[in-house]
Amino acid sequence: MTPFIKKKEIRNNWYLINAENAVVGRLAAYISNVLRGKNKPTYNKHMDNGDFVIVTNINKMKFTGKKLTNKIYYKHTGHPGGIKQTTPRILKDRSKTQDILRLAVQRMLPGGPLAKKQLSKLKMYIGDQHPHDIQKPEVVDFSKLNSKNTRKN
Repeated sequence: MTPFIKKKEIRNNWYLINAENAVVGRLAAYISNVLRGKNKPTYNKHMDNGDFVIVTNINKMKFTGKKLTNKIYYKHTGHPGGIKQTTPRILKDRSKTQDILRLAVQRMLPGGPLAKKQLSKLKMYIGDQHPHDIQKPEVVDFSKLNSKNTRKN
């Protein structure tokens, strides 16, 4: 049985991931597990026990197959006939690559206020630089975790 921990006993770590040549879906799955705290032995689904994740080089992420052009993101305005759609290619052309990863991670988290709080622990940056050096993030070599995590083309 998982031991329950108190709020003041929770220690949040910081992880740094370089997303260069990383597959978006695999990266989002790994990030969502860390944000929820599923990588810790003290995981409880009703508590925010997750860690902070810093992702750099998000403009160099890769999609597998034809997902860059064929994948469609839908949203509804709430008005009749108000369905809007976009593709990752359009988001990339508009310089909104952070929205691609945020949508992927957000859809892997459960809905509700807890997921919004966990998603706020995700920090994304286009280049190599980030302002979180003071937290001393632990570097995660995402490409070495599995050979399928990266694409060269």
